[in-house]
Amino acid sequence: MKISFKYISYFFLFILGISMTLTSCTDDLNVTPKDDDEFLSEAFFKDPASYKEVLAKLYAGLYVGGNDGDGDATKPGQNPDIAGLGGDFSSYLRLLFVTQEFTTDEAIIAWADGTLPTLNTQTWSADNEFLAGTFSRAFYHISVANEFLRQTTDEKLTARGVDAGLKADIAKFRAEARFLRAFSYYNLMDLFGNVPITTENDPVGFYYPVQKSRAEVFAYVESELKDLDNSLVASKANEYGRVDKTAAKFLLAQIYLNSKVYTGVDRNNEAATLCSEIITGSGYTFANVPYRYLFSADNNRNGAESEFIFPIIGDGNAIRAIGGGMSFIMHASIGGSMNAASRGMDGGWQGIRTRREFVNLFPDETATATADNRGTFYTAGQSKDINNVATFTDGYAVTKYINVNSDGSAAQRNDMPDIDFPMFRLTDVYLMYAEATLRGATTGNINTALGYINQIRTRANAQTITLPQLTLDFILDERGRELFWECHRRTDLIRFGKFTGGSKIWQWKGGSINGNSTDANRDLMPIPARNIQANPTLKQNPGY
Repeated sequence: MKISFKYISYFFLFILGISMTLTSCTDDLNVTPKDDDEFLSEAFFKDPASYKEVLAKLYAGLYVGGNDGDGDATKPGQNPDIAGLGGDFSSYLRLLFVTQEFTTDEAIIAWADGTLPTLNTQTWSADNEFLAGTFSRAFYHISVANEFLRQTTDEKLTARGVDAGLKADIAKFRAEARFLRAFSYYNLMDLFGNVPITTENDPVGFYYPVQKSRAEVFAYVESELKDLDNSLVASKANEYGRVDKTAAKFLLAQIYLNSKVYTGVDRNNEAATLCSEIITGSGYTFANVPYRYLFSADNNRNGAESEFIFPIIGDGNAIRAIGGGMSFIMHASIGGSMNAASRGMDGGWQGIRTRREFVNLFPDETATATADNRGTFYTAGQSKDINNVATFTDGYAVTKYINVNSDGSAAQRNDMPDIDFPMFRLTDVYLMYAEATLRGATTGNINTALGYINQIRTRANAQTITLPQLTLDFILDERGRELFWECHRRTDLIRFGKFTGGSKIWQWKGGSINGNSTDANRDLMPIPARNIQANPTLKQNPGY
């Protein structure tokens, strides 16, 4: 997984020196560089290389939690990005996994760190430090993007004597920074609902930004993504690991598919139209490789990459973040009698498994070639039932991701995985198209949708289906089978009305061994108490 941008992303983090002060809603974040006398913004941006380095910080910040990787607050100069939560615990990808997976039937974690167990049971409160970390991580990312945009106006570039060629590159960088900012606002809207919006046009310093309604945040994200079609590079024209026009279309289709949840208005026609445009005209293609290739150490070059629209790139040699991103997912999902070496890793942390109800979505628990080979469960010495959440061997382990190349050869290292995390991939577009069509999109075609679904199932060696079998319930289950542990499940279950309430029950939902109904207000996370303390104008979500 060796590309130039990846190495810029991870080797130049330590020289980032943006002098910025966050708005009071995120005042508790530690975002000022250790030595701001040496790395003031104006001085830093005199170096032509600095612009790509700051963009790299935005991309790398999706994986790592601090400028030294994990961000060890106990060591001088190695502070995590988020004060009060270690860089390992506050990795963006790790926090998305925690909020999107542990809260659902797809995953459960054995650890009792702080308030982490309440995410397993949908019993969290506004004092949950992991929700505070998620809220703060997204706003930290927004703050970096905003400062980059402030420092790259035409006026500032001209004043610094930046040449025309670099200006043209910076225009592309600015579009990517805006996309990554929109991605953070999407996550905030999805998880927390009503949040403030700050941009590069807002003042720098202490003030209380106005909290916007979820519908207003939706409108802002929508407008940004639509406008970015004019400035992001053409589809497939960017370096691997960097976004292009198709990434913006994907995220726009995603918010349209969830529009009823976010705004109360269906936007399925728009979702289906965008999905069709991506499928037929983007240049991204369905990966006709074994399903396991998509999650192997060499998934950037084994054919799987043809469908990766927005990967969070990983590299065992370039990243020093043992507790973040894919390293967390890999280490934490190994335990019991599992052989860590066979997973390409140096050991396991006895943490994450899945729940029996999710296993039941698959026709075969061992993922044989004659059934659905996506059900990658490790069952030896593991019980299907979870009698004790704290016991790793209660619940089947998951072997979807593997730090071994698809040909069986070793990855670069066994302590840090090479696996790229597929945040957006074309297969999801197939599934979104089918769902939007089933939800009534007149811009979709049901027979075309069936063909897409059967293409997915054929790759998985699963039995193809007929048109009468293509229902919304089937789509939800198929999204689980295809996209599990890819940070979609919570959002999917909410869209289908099955996250809270009693229409879908799984072990330990609500805190009981066999699960029970939970209150509908938990479709939204609470605004974290620490952030309300920092900005007392923020209003808490109902029920918290």
